[in-house]
Amino acid sequence: MSEQHWILTAHCPSRLGTVDAVTGLLYQQEQYIDDLQSFDDRSHQHFFIRAQFRPEKQFDEESFRTAFAPRAEKFGMEWSLTPSNLKFKVVIMVSKFDHCLNDLLYRYRIGQLPIEIPAIISNHPDLKPLADWHNIPYFHLPITAETKPQQEAEVWKIICENNADLVVLARYMQVLSEDMCEKLSGKAINIHHSLLPGFKGARPYHQAYEKGVKLVGATAHYVNTDLDEGPIITQGIEPVDHTYYPEDLTAKGRDIECVTLARAVQYHIERRVFPYGNRCVVFSD
Repeated sequence: MSEQHWILTAHCPSRLGTVDAVTGLLYQQEQYIDDLQSFDDRSHQHFFIRAQFRPEKQFDEESFRTAFAPRAEKFGMEWSLTPSNLKFKVVIMVSKFDHCLNDLLYRYRIGQLPIEIPAIISNHPDLKPLADWHNIPYFHLPITAETKPQQEAEVWKIICENNADLVVLARYMQVLSEDMCEKLSGKAINIHHSLLPGFKGARPYHQAYEKGVKLVGATAHYVNTDLDEGPIITQGIEPVDHTYYPEDLTAKGRDIECVTLARAVQYHIERRVFPYGNRCVVFSD
């Protein structure tokens, strides 16, 4: 018996028989479902499903695709089929803060994140030693208001040349242009503190301290043309109290950003996220 697992995801307008369209064929083709999640969004009359399965006999991917295609067409499904061990090619963008990059590289190094990292891009040279230690090419691309179009053209060239499946902004402290956001739609994840829309700009945790906040956290979302307001994948939050000074809030925020960003990347590569309009349907593990 093969232990190779496959992931089938689909979404379509809500109609009777959508679950059977997926599970019925898996049964007919002797595919054992070991994880199944579905959700019907009544507000938008839209259905989402994710099935992880393992073949009970030899699996023919092309034959399965051929058999499933007419079922999907009948329900107007958008769908994907991928092996669970597929390693996404992830390009990471970063500025000077190293905590999220360091955390992602550690999870990559120990195999917790089954990804390939063909390139790290930064507008500063500071984190090159970290990339060198992991034998990952590091591209230092400085940016100014005047050189932004040229810099982003170089960034896009690196992304394309490496056939990146995903771009992760691991505290990349530059605002992407509208054109770049559109190019990266659905394939770029950003992380920031979740005190927004309050406490914008510099020193947000100092601002939060002055206001006496009792919760701090982080938000991971897909990039779109609305600054820091793309479809949210996941969030993390922790309670704080009067004993937390600005430096304590900052440290707590760094920890939450690392965990939240890693979780968002994990959900994306496991095909658990369905960006839909301005929001995401997320099947957590």
